[in-house]
Amino acid sequence: MVARNPSGQIESFPVAENIHRNNILDMTIVPARISRSVEFKAKKLAEKTMGRMRGAGIFGIEMFVTKKGDVLLNEIAPRPHNSGHYTNEACSVSQFEQHLRAVLDLPLAKPSLLSPAVMVNILGPQNLNGAYAVKGLSRLLKIPGVKLYIYGKKATKPQRKLGHITATGKTARQALERAAKARKIVEIVPNAGGEN
Repeated sequence: MVARNPSGQIESFPVAENIHRNNILDMTIVPARISRSVEFKAKKLAEKTMGRMRGAGIFGIEMFVTKKGDVLLNEIAPRPHNSGHYTNEACSVSQFEQHLRAVLDLPLAKPSLLSPAVMVNILGPQNLNGAYAVKGLSRLLKIPGVKLYIYGKKATKPQRKLGHITATGKTARQALERAAKARKIVEIVPNAGGEN
């Protein structure tokens, strides 16, 4: 996630590692489990891209890392992005605040990571279309460092993004463990009454 304002200031968020399943973002891990060399290349490529594009706002810049450690640009999303949701809990500034600063040509904050974080998407189950409910909230909210976001979509369908969980921890491993535990607890079920 990288922001640029019309005055030309560019600031990068910590490099995130995205894991996709069935071509859909499944999990974001921050800090990314990459070498310092790859991290440096990714930040430089993202900032160079933003400078050339001259856009304003926050952009999700997706890259691939080759086996040799080269960093390749894949896709650019000119908006707050699912892979930047972790910034709400884990960074000194969220992607949403940074986006507003950028489009209003205000000074950008220098993002810093306050704690390791993992974001996991909550997707509609394969066998469910229509009204749904979310089960497991009481158990989920007992896990330290875990936040749940439900997007308020009226209906689900297979693989539709319905929300996400962010887990923070003292280490990336602890955040991963908390996210895995939370994911097992949250359940998307049919809601015959049509109410969420």
